[in-house]
Amino acid sequence: MFGPPIQRALVSVSDKRGLADFARRLVAKGVELFSTGGTRKHLEGEGIAVRDVSDYTGFPEMMDGRLKTLHPKVHGGILFRRDHPEDVEALAQHGILNFDLVVVNLYPFAQTVARPGVTEAEAIENIDIGGPTLVRAAAKNHAFVTVATDPDQYAEILRQIEAEGATDFELRRKLAGEAFAHTARYDRAIAQYFAGEGVDGGFPAALTVDLCRKAVLRYGENPHQRGALYALPDGAPGTVVGAHQLHGKELSYNNLLDLDSAWEIVRGFSEPAASVIKHNNPCGAAMHESLAEALRLALAGDPLSAFGSVLGLNRVMDAAAAEVLCEPGLFIEAIVACDFEPAALEILTSRPKWKTNVRLMRTGALAASPGRWTYRMLEGGALVQDADVLPDPEDQWKVVTEAVPGATQWPDLRFAWAIVRHVKSNAITAAKNRMLLGAGAGQMSRVDSVEIALKKAGDRARGAVLASDAFFPFPDSIERAAQAGIAAIIQPGGSRADDDVIAACNRHRIAMVFTGRRHFKH
Repeated sequence: MFGPPIQRALVSVSDKRGLADFARRLVAKGVELFSTGGTRKHLEGEGIAVRDVSDYTGFPEMMDGRLKTLHPKVHGGILFRRDHPEDVEALAQHGILNFDLVVVNLYPFAQTVARPGVTEAEAIENIDIGGPTLVRAAAKNHAFVTVATDPDQYAEILRQIEAEGATDFELRRKLAGEAFAHTARYDRAIAQYFAGEGVDGGFPAALTVDLCRKAVLRYGENPHQRGALYALPDGAPGTVVGAHQLHGKELSYNNLLDLDSAWEIVRGFSEPAASVIKHNNPCGAAMHESLAEALRLALAGDPLSAFGSVLGLNRVMDAAAAEVLCEPGLFIEAIVACDFEPAALEILTSRPKWKTNVRLMRTGALAASPGRWTYRMLEGGALVQDADVLPDPEDQWKVVTEAVPGATQWPDLRFAWAIVRHVKSNAITAAKNRMLLGAGAGQMSRVDSVEIALKKAGDRARGAVLASDAFFPFPDSIERAAQAGIAAIIQPGGSRADDDVIAACNRHRIAMVFTGRRHFKH
């Protein structure tokens, strides 16, 4: 059921995307516009007729714009109930005009405080007072008033106004819910700013994670579980969550988990790199001057496990890289890359047997992982920690053995160490020529992870390097590595058995580097 006709709109926005077209079409339908400050000047600059709120209220803007719309002639026109005779009489008695549409979004507080070097004075001036009051008033009175808080809502509002001259209750109620969510997010951002870092180790007393539903998935991790994808309000640019799907079947819960893991690995490398993920662990990864060769080497790391895998590429996928995936017997579930050249898209969507199904995800320009927190939900609460994304300071690394890594082994040690932080603990990686040869993941015993990694590497382990995400509690892993021909090992150190572990390396002429930092991933 459609409400009262839209006769008059109050417009006051910080985000002016699409505003001129929206306002122009409202005026064409006979809607009278009222506005303030910068919004009024913007509309007038576009040649759109608009009345100044100050002229209407008889009260000027003051205090550098802090006081503009907080006036009974504004809020009375929003809050009055059209079906209450006493409200209607009060409007007539005090010369208050009705506002049927309120178009307001708030000062960019979150964007302001995210800027490097922002002062507290700047932050405080971006705390909106009048805007949230207008939004909440309009949303409360959604039985009669339409409220728009996002430019993406304009099209749906215009469709109804241009067709019916009004909006229906279902739309007004939906917009009211979105309006209250808008002000709630705003208040949470302000509260978290004042809670601040530097308190209790940098963690605020209360923490709210604001997420917007992006998709309902076919199911969760298993078919009997429901699943959905949520994104940060900014759309999470440069991430798998914010990526654009160019091709393929609907993404599954497990696809998204694996794509995120694949992307996290490759985005940390400056050179062309490829990762191969299976069940949320890397079964292949490589770096090379050529993206196609990096992809070929990554797939060759564990060809058996690569079947049905998810791939990550930190460059635009070109035709040469796409050709690598056309080998017979290979099946790929999904690929995430910065972008795909048209020739690569043509190859991937027309030649392999899995051409119609593969999900192709474009993230856009590569950006380094930002410093951020990670969250792990527990029943009844959550764990929060700093994300393990910062590179380790190599000036703190220490060679602890008689043997010293050779010039060709240092790049492999760095590569194996970069990969091992992405493998579930207990984690072991074996690598050579900046190519992952085998990974041991998630075992209860570290020596078991060593066994798995070396079994995957096979004869290729001779002359390769080994990385461990945490210290070796016993020298048994060293003995096994020596049997396989491992030439150098990198690990955090810090075990009570370090002397025994170092002695075992010296007996076998294996070079060992201590990093002083572990990388558990549970």
